[in-house]
Amino acid sequence: MDNPTIKEIAIRAGVSKSTVSRIISGKGYSSPEARDKVLEVIEELQYKPNAVARAMVSQRTHNIGVLLYRQELPIASHPFYGKIVDAILLEAARLNYSVFVTTDRDMSYRSADFMMEKRVDGLILISRLQQNVIDYITNFGVPYVMVNGSTDVGGVIHIVNQDEAGGRMAAEHLTEIGHERIFVIAGPQPHRSHHSRLKGFRAFREEAGKPVGEASVRFAETSTFGEGYELMSRHYGPFRAGRHTAVFATNDMLALGAMKFLLEQGTRIPEQAAVVGFDDVDFAAMFSPSLTTVRVDTWEMGTGAVRLLDELIRHEPDVAHPGQLMPRLVVRQSTGAR
Repeated sequence: MDNPTIKEIAIRAGVSKSTVSRIISGKGYSSPEARDKVLEVIEELQYKPNAVARAMVSQRTHNIGVLLYRQELPIASHPFYGKIVDAILLEAARLNYSVFVTTDRDMSYRSADFMMEKRVDGLILISRLQQNVIDYITNFGVPYVMVNGSTDVGGVIHIVNQDEAGGRMAAEHLTEIGHERIFVIAGPQPHRSHHSRLKGFRAFREEAGKPVGEASVRFAETSTFGEGYELMSRHYGPFRAGRHTAVFATNDMLALGAMKFLLEQGTRIPEQAAVVGFDDVDFAAMFSPSLTTVRVDTWEMGTGAVRLLDELIRHEPDVAHPGQLMPRLVVRQSTGAR
């Protein structure tokens, strides 16, 4: 038998549809007699509220939206952001949420409008956002959590990695194993993560009395494998002329691209050039030699975002703003581990 409607229950119980809705939702007054009749019919017909009915009576859809803002491809298939989205999907399913995912290369209002049309209960915003987009989303009054991005707007909950600390870890490791001249490939500096990682790396080297000179830093326009390869190929001359013995890149894809070019030139890694990346994407362990990197807990980023958003949606008191997640160094073959 098909799931009965509220109208059918009302007719069978001899009450109005609004009475049935109040009893199902537990909101509003209904007489004990009416309640007994409706509950008896519900049990008899084995009624189960569907998603639309639940949304109507509870004002919740149990849908959440994920907006991934990233200008360059890949987006959803990115080895870093894809792992965050995977974690979000699994945790959302555990908490009985359906998820709409969309990407936005233009950082426009269009993707936010799409989510509002779906009547989502809350939003997870991933990566860097412009202030006007944040303001636009805030005006809807829908709770949201930012992941791997930050804002100066007070009260916004955001989950980020301690990127500056991770940059210091990379610098400390290369310093401890004796590298004096380090070539740095820095990803797009408007992005908080790349900026903070470079800042931490330079700060440690400065404190160690081995500062990174401007001639040893190259800035990438994107953070892709191809960009790392091309940038290393364009600056291979200065790399060799400066007698650099190590490379630090502010993400793994840049590091892997640079490492591929070095290997093609016959450079022995790590004997002639050590390489360190950042993120610990799956490719870092698969590459040969495997890449030493600073691991970011993408799983906790994704699952933590869903748990926090759920608390905001349910209006839990005293929702705690999470601290920044601490990364950890993973030493592999590209700096000498066997």
